[in-house]
Amino acid sequence: MTSVPVIPEPYTHVLAEFESLDPLLSALRLDSSRLKCTSIAVSRKWLALGSSGGGLNLIQKEGWKHRLFLSHREGAISQVACCSHDDDYVAVATSQGLVVVWELNQERRGKPERIYVSSEHKGQRVTALCWDTAVLRVFVGDHMGKVSAIKLNTSKQAKAAAAFVMFPVQTITTVDSCVVQLDYLDGRLLISSLTRSFLCDTEREKFWKIGNKERDGEYGACFFPGRCSAGQQPLIYCARPGSRMWEVNFDGEVISTHQFKKLLSSPPLPVITLRSEPQYDHTVGSSQSLSFPKLLHLSEHCVSSWTERGIYIFIPQNVQVLLWSEVKDIQDVAVCKNELFCLHLSGKISHLSLVSVERCVERLLRRGLWDLAARTCCLFQNSLIAGRGRKSLTVDKLEHLKSQLDLTTYSDLISQLEELILKFEPLDSDCSSRRSSISSHESFSILDSGIYRVISSRRGSQSDEDSCSLHSQTLSEDERLREFTSHQEEDQPDPGCSSHGVTFETDKNETFLPFGIPLSFRSPSPLVSLQAVKESVSSFVRKTTEKIGTLHTSPDLKVRQEPRGDEQSCEEDVSSVTCPKDEDTEEKKEVTSQPPEEDKFQELKIATAEAMTKLQDPLVLFEPESLRMVLQEWLPQLEKTFATQDTGNSSMTSNEDVELFDESKNGILDEDNEKEKGDSLGNEETIAQMACEPVNSLREPLDGLFRVCSPCSIADGLQKDLAELTTLCLELNVFNSETESTNGHVDNALQQCSPEILPCQFLKKYFFLLDLKRAKESIKLSYTNTPCVWDTFIEGLKEMASSSPTYLEMEEGDLPTRLKFVDDSVPFDSPLLIAYATRLYEKFGESALRSLIKFYPSISPSDVMQLCHQHPERFLAYLDSLVKSRPEDQRPSFLESLVQRESVKLDWLLSAVSHDAPPSTSTVDDEGHPRPHSHLFSWGYSQLILHLIKLPADFTTKEKMTDICRSHGFWPGYLTLCLELERRREAFANIVCLNDMSLMEGDSGWVPETVEEWKLLLHLVQNKNIKPVPQKSANGNFGDGPSPVNVENVALLLAKAMGPDRAWSLLQECGLTLELSERFTRTCDILRIAEKRQRALIQSMLEKCDRFLWSQQA
Repeated sequence: MTSVPVIPEPYTHVLAEFESLDPLLSALRLDSSRLKCTSIAVSRKWLALGSSGGGLNLIQKEGWKHRLFLSHREGAISQVACCSHDDDYVAVATSQGLVVVWELNQERRGKPERIYVSSEHKGQRVTALCWDTAVLRVFVGDHMGKVSAIKLNTSKQAKAAAAFVMFPVQTITTVDSCVVQLDYLDGRLLISSLTRSFLCDTEREKFWKIGNKERDGEYGACFFPGRCSAGQQPLIYCARPGSRMWEVNFDGEVISTHQFKKLLSSPPLPVITLRSEPQYDHTVGSSQSLSFPKLLHLSEHCVSSWTERGIYIFIPQNVQVLLWSEVKDIQDVAVCKNELFCLHLSGKISHLSLVSVERCVERLLRRGLWDLAARTCCLFQNSLIAGRGRKSLTVDKLEHLKSQLDLTTYSDLISQLEELILKFEPLDSDCSSRRSSISSHESFSILDSGIYRVISSRRGSQSDEDSCSLHSQTLSEDERLREFTSHQEEDQPDPGCSSHGVTFETDKNETFLPFGIPLSFRSPSPLVSLQAVKESVSSFVRKTTEKIGTLHTSPDLKVRQEPRGDEQSCEEDVSSVTCPKDEDTEEKKEVTSQPPEEDKFQELKIATAEAMTKLQDPLVLFEPESLRMVLQEWLPQLEKTFATQDTGNSSMTSNEDVELFDESKNGILDEDNEKEKGDSLGNEETIAQMACEPVNSLREPLDGLFRVCSPCSIADGLQKDLAELTTLCLELNVFNSETESTNGHVDNALQQCSPEILPCQFLKKYFFLLDLKRAKESIKLSYTNTPCVWDTFIEGLKEMASSSPTYLEMEEGDLPTRLKFVDDSVPFDSPLLIAYATRLYEKFGESALRSLIKFYPSISPSDVMQLCHQHPERFLAYLDSLVKSRPEDQRPSFLESLVQRESVKLDWLLSAVSHDAPPSTSTVDDEGHPRPHSHLFSWGYSQLILHLIKLPADFTTKEKMTDICRSHGFWPGYLTLCLELERRREAFANIVCLNDMSLMEGDSGWVPETVEEWKLLLHLVQNKNIKPVPQKSANGNFGDGPSPVNVENVALLLAKAMGPDRAWSLLQECGLTLELSERFTRTCDILRIAEKRQRALIQSMLEKCDRFLWSQQA
């Protein structure tokens, strides 16, 4: 027999059919030409099958027991829907357009009964059924576009309640074409027609059209529930032509368009089924331009659909095709969790499950399907090796599977399985632990022969394949890097040295890992290449050294790893040159003559301990001036200690980590002391120039040094205390009063710019000591007027993140790809997250800012405000998107949690009314009064402004908000604030100027409450009429628009509020009766008649109640 092809890509999931439902259909007699299955639905408990004869079969999914048969004389079953939150109810639509709702009475073990039959769609073809997710309500859609709702009263409820339900069927809406699909979630009904999708708020009876572009054909739409634990709002996905989907928020606003056309060019995955052997064709097809007739939410993160060719499963939030498989002639699909029940045009039913590859193999093994299990293993071997398959599929299970196959029949399959077993090492073995540890790091890969291959994380680099011994895994990080450097120098020998290698004085049993990577980006100095590779492999070494070292390290080797101070720097110096051993000996003597590392920190430890002791005193800790004095006494000792470190490092030919980093950044390597002096003079001149240059020049290091990692080893306890004191210095703006240049003299020119330069230089010097989270918050609060400090802090984070492979791999891809990469690779609580966000913003601008809402609260609005301080309008776009990402009823409280200070509320409000707003000349006249109808103008951030002005605030802040709204002409907010501040007289005056009666009508209208207010309003209107002006509406047409504020309209409003008789007397008192027309008289007559009839009706009802009560007593 032929061998099984191997799928090259490591797919994680597969569609599998573990059991056939053909025997079930045969038992139900639904496999004949006369009677076949016409509709399908599924719930947690039932599989519902509607037939062409009008029967509904309900099969219990557990054990596939046939439990119930419901007959209908109204015609064939066209649609079925099971209630998702109560398995005791099912709705059925027949071919005559009748909708029948059944109560199964399973809890009481009674007979199923019809609780309602709706003829609202009689004579029409019902195309969609959908249940409410909370109450007993069914939504029905037909081919004419009509959508109705059936509200049910059941035997479970009180019988008396049925008497008060007069209209159980309600017409929701009628759309422009046939209803393709209905879906419901959290009070919203989603309607998809042939031309567009609609969103309906069933509680508030509001409707929205989704998107602006129409379509022509059957395209589905579905809700995508958010995760409650993560506080995510539900999304909506709408199918579009050309294999596209709209991603829509819960308010009906299109967020983005996802294109799957090119992604669907991959070959289809086979369905694992007993019907046929799984086959895979490696040929890559052309991109598919498809229309998806329905969209169904599957499992937790997926959306599924189908066409006449196959089934497609997407992960829409990641714009990813999880898989697609060829399944022919599908008529309809019903889903529940990860199960898909496919109804074919022939009436047959396929039961498919979306499972991981390893889970699929496990289930096949439990069922004893050895042949199919082996083929699946060989077909998806890349997925099993790269994924988590080894946790459940052990070598023993694979050996057992191989033993169950007949050697004569499955020889090729057995040989393929044996090759897989050789690659499939046990999970608990030492070699496997090394492989999994290394393969998880992006800079390594494993060959089939067991050889580790080191791959540089930079583009264009290559790696040689070298074997490694077990002892090489036990070496320390610096020994690995030293050996790496020695092999690089073998590739590029120094002309001044005759040796072709480096001789190490080690034990004979030691075998070094022979790394050899020719780097195309390598600088002339091998030390720079050493640092570049050190950054890419350091995380791997930290993870694996301890595990493997405890198992295989010899006693002699352990002794070699203990020295950290002098011997380490000596070893790095030996590995960095290829000269005779005499020079090495001199270098060792020179380094040994230096004081031990602990002595260098002795004075700093004493000063730090004294400072921390003083901080325990509440009189010092809570008194800023006393705290500053303590920090000013401690800071010189910190500068002295690390200045000594810098001097010692510069006098030696060996370089520490910080100097390697600085040299690799600037491309400068000191070769002798003379060049060092020249660099120092050059740095001094640079500082003098920077004192006169703009603030932006501070982004570059002042002295060529940006310490993002410690120049030497510091004890954990001391590191913690230094971080606390250093961060306090930054928070309290305590820096050295005299900034020394590289030659030790005070630079007077630099001191003149010290308010901006000193914190930047402090950040660059002691970045490795700072508590980054506290430092970020301190910079946002204390250095708001010096943006260069924030820029310097971000540069430091970028330098720290630049050693990560994640940072380097963000060079390519579009915005969604990079966002997904950051989301998957960077922890949410990492202080480096803002550095990645800055890089995205620099590349993609405002669109990147809007996408940062997914990282809230790790990236807060204050972070984004600092990020785009030069473009405040972009921050508004982010803030508006962030607030709209929350449910409507949670937006005020959420915005209140974001705004903690009153000044921030005013700043945000001022920015919101200043951007994307109509010009003030269009809303305010020369005298400062509102222009007519100017409250109807469109404001880009009107919702955000209204939320801000409704936030709780003190009286002074509210008055300032009122002044802001008035000066910029945002009259809806201004009137709201006047109502809140009890400035009703001022509000009525502005309503008269706005000339819109709708402002005084409705539930939220400004209706006068007292007679004095009515007199004031009539007086204002009378004075306005003395000087009539032409009223121009918001659309530019004279005489068109809202009802104007004039005497007659106000008089009518007065009559409705107080009654016609009292209104007439008040108008006579104001002398305005002559200005009224016959319309007012007729309206008053109608009001009097209505008032009399209302009184008569009330009297009649009271008499009936009185007679009823007397009869009950009798």
